[in-house]
Amino acid sequence: MVDSIHEMISASFRYEDVIKCVFGLNSLDLETYKTLLVNGPLTTEGLGEIVTRDKSTVYRSLQSLIACGIAYRRKRSMEGGGYYYEYISVESGKVKQVLKKNIDDWYYQMNELIEKKS
Repeated sequence: MVDSIHEMISASFRYEDVIKCVFGLNSLDLETYKTLLVNGPLTTEGLGEIVTRDKSTVYRSLQSLIACGIAYRRKRSMEGGGYYYEYISVESGKVKQVLKKNIDDWYYQMNELIEKKS
């Protein structure tokens, strides 16, 4: 993964690198998102089994995805009482829109800072 914009411009980077950079995600977060996208709604337990991580690690990753708006959770009722949460990814088309908006917002802010210093 590249660590700076200069590296991104001068190196060959992938779409996943852009997502991680713009949303501030790590490799596990991205793997978690992709797993949700492919498998549909999952609980932390089910997701942990697929990505072979413990429930607390998966939960932290899910919180990162929710915070940047590319996943959400839904409360489900159980027969006989009780409830559980399942986590759902936002479709990739919507993620691209959010990604582009974040990049556009960043570009605008950086341009404003540069213009103020000129």
